[in-house]
Amino acid sequence: MTLTAALLDPLRTGPAAARPLITYYDDATGERIELSAVTTANWAAKAANLLRDECDVEPGTPVAVLLPAHWQTAAVLLAAWWCGAEIVAEPGDAEWVLCDADRVDLALAAAPGGGIVALSLDAFGKGLSGLPAGVIDFATEVRTHGDDFVPWAPVPDSAPALAGASVADVLADARSRAAARGLTASDRVLSTLEWSTPDGLGDGLLAVLAAGASLVQCRNADEERLDHRAETERVTTCLG
Repeated sequence: MTLTAALLDPLRTGPAAARPLITYYDDATGERIELSAVTTANWAAKAANLLRDECDVEPGTPVAVLLPAHWQTAAVLLAAWWCGAEIVAEPGDAEWVLCDADRVDLALAAAPGGGIVALSLDAFGKGLSGLPAGVIDFATEVRTHGDDFVPWAPVPDSAPALAGASVADVLADARSRAAARGLTASDRVLSTLEWSTPDGLGDGLLAVLAAGASLVQCRNADEERLDHRAETERVTTCLG
């Protein structure tokens, strides 16, 4: 079972399927976007089909993700793990780099052997214009792919998934982090953590998913709004 299947499959059936899994806020833009487990899985599947069919991402392919903690970042991380990819910290160690518009130059400087996928992170799916030749515009390409994904080959538990740690180890670590924080499926977790480090990713996303909890992810958070947001979103735990 892939890491993505282990995290998402229990959430896509029963009462958990329709409730919010990720609620995303950006206080700089005023965005609020809510995704159920089913919608999250559909986005991850579309992105996984893109990565496999257009980028040849397969078990063991190193992928760097230079993106903020965003709902689309969650989708492409889950997509990469669905394909069996390993998420690496440094773009120079990656075959493919997924980045936002501000870090296209950084990705180009790393000269990944496979290529670059650039994300606009636009709430309405607007793509990026003026990209260098060969850089794939995620928003334009992902919409043509199906929202179901089945790996062509099994991904072994021993396959690397995150910074050298195996699928089995990353899943065990996520469950351990969730248990250490007392997270359960009834929790609603407000987080301002970034996912640019294994600890930030482990605490801020993977532990929440492993617990079956719901995530309220806040970017560019206005601290004066957080208490009110926690109350209106019925938050039970805060991170960051």
